[in-house]
Amino acid sequence: MIGVSRLLCGTESFGDKLRYVRGANIQKNGVREGVGPVVVWNCTRTCNLKCKHCYANSDSKTYKEELSTDEAKKFINNLREFKVPVILFSGGEPLLRKDLFELIKYAKECNIRSTISTNGTLIDKKTAVKLKECGVGYVGISLDGMRERHDEFRGSKGAFVSALNGIRNCKEVGQKVGLRFTINKHNYNELEDIFSLIKDEKINRVCFYHLVYSGRGSSMIDEDVSSEQSRKAMDLIIKKTMELGNRVEILTVDNHADAVYLYMTARKKYPNSADNILRLMKFNGGNRSGIAIANVDYKGEVHPDQFTAKYTLGNVKNRNFSDIWSDNSSPIITGLRNRKNILKGRCSECKWIDICNGNFRTRAEAVTGDFWASDPACYLTNDEIGVPKSAKLI
Repeated sequence: MIGVSRLLCGTESFGDKLRYVRGANIQKNGVREGVGPVVVWNCTRTCNLKCKHCYANSDSKTYKEELSTDEAKKFINNLREFKVPVILFSGGEPLLRKDLFELIKYAKECNIRSTISTNGTLIDKKTAVKLKECGVGYVGISLDGMRERHDEFRGSKGAFVSALNGIRNCKEVGQKVGLRFTINKHNYNELEDIFSLIKDEKINRVCFYHLVYSGRGSSMIDEDVSSEQSRKAMDLIIKKTMELGNRVEILTVDNHADAVYLYMTARKKYPNSADNILRLMKFNGGNRSGIAIANVDYKGEVHPDQFTAKYTLGNVKNRNFSDIWSDNSSPIITGLRNRKNILKGRCSECKWIDICNGNFRTRAEAVTGDFWASDPACYLTNDEIGVPKSAKLI
């Protein structure tokens, strides 16, 4: 996650205090100076929509083996002991989990900040009030295009209107809420419209996600944007960030080539900010899968991140999350935490490795079959990353 507003405008959010501090890139067994990882918990796999890019392959049915309320509380309590700063309740659709509000309240009692990733369609005014009363730090609602585009992408007519109403209901009760947008070739041309929507609806936070080829998203490799489109998208995001200043927090997610491109752009257009941007990006250290970000699925299985479901490190039903996360016996987790010497292709020679850290391994594996190959979604040229012109893109 790259805080474009933080890097360009100097604004600071809760997440920036975790990302852009000295020592954020230094860790031992997945812990940084006594701070555990941010944990994404897919608390349910059940969902009322069927989105094209869903990494969890969620559907509108009941899945067995979900953590019980007692098991979930034991898990959350261990996160407290492990000094986990944030738990992100995701899904499926987390609002379909009947004990969700009880668990959010329990996380607050454990001094863990709760955030929610939701499709927003179930947030009526009563639900918005409950989210606020439970102490949810942030609600991220997905909008992957304007009306018809979003509905088609989410597999449900009326999903756009329902999601937008969810945003409005949160805003009305003072619940912090923002928009999530996954860029792909079908909605790329609607980025300007999304910024207009942000302005019209007075939405003060937006995260632009890059597509990750996992779950149903594995079938969308050919529907990802081109390198040229990625660059144009970043140009627009940078332009709008400077225009909006501290009125809207803007972030990009799941492609650390954005950090390098942002720095290169700043050197040309905003030279007074460039050195500080580089300094903060070095603090962050790039992709943190298996390091500062962890995933626990609905069954309690622990993964390096929410996109690497095929690699399981253990199950919180049988063993504390803290013990699983601190165990370096898995070659995948060991590799992720010390990946610079095992990355291949362009990533292995890239001069920006300390800023990007090899980007997303799931995309590399989806396209090449090799977990340590170059990320195919890196849109930087060979010249820009300092490798021979003849080097293959992946």
